[in-house]
Amino acid sequence: MAIRKVLVVDDSATDSFYLSEILKSAGFEVSAVDCGEACLEYLKREMPDLILMDVLMPGLNGFQTTRAVTHNPDTAHIPVIVCTGKAQLTDRVWALRQGAKDCLVKPVSQADLLAKIQALE
Repeated sequence: MAIRKVLVVDDSATDSFYLSEILKSAGFEVSAVDCGEACLEYLKREMPDLILMDVLMPGLNGFQTTRAVTHNPDTAHIPVIVCTGKAQLTDRVWALRQGAKDCLVKPVSQADLLAKIQALE
């Protein structure tokens, strides 16, 4: 599957901008929303090829939103990479249990992010 359209879900404007700039510079089409609820609303209108998901957000957190995306038959085909500020193994395990394809620790390096995306293609 060729990944072209990426949705960034992050309540931090700084982190969202940083990830978006990495992706845009690599040729991806990028959209961004600031919470889990907005992500689920977005998915009713658009189908990205990949979702980058923050964990700590108001309302639905990234784990809950990832589970909602990956357990919905209409969106289960969209891979999710969780991006978290916590480097604990339990967060990575929990992200994968929710259906995420991978997990990155913030601050995300450009090389790591692009390698993870390439591995999904």
